[in-house]
Amino acid sequence: MVKFWKTMGVPGGIATILLLIGGINWGLVGLNGSWNLVTNLINTSSFVHNIIYILIGLSAIYSAYALFIRKK
Repeated sequence: MVKFWKTMGVPGGIATILLLIGGINWGLVGLNGSWNLVTNLINTSSFVHNIIYILIGLSAIYSAYALFIRKK
């Protein structure tokens, strides 16, 4: 796990975790049609859900930037 954080860095690690949550969520929605992981894990208002979805989207943008644009 330490090697993961050293390789990815903190922003990359957080982005990866959020992308995994988003990918699992979309897979479950695709399989079941209505079961939403975020809704079932976080039982709060839709505003909080929207913030989580925005963070997942920003993680995808960051990961695309890190993969295709950023020089190593």
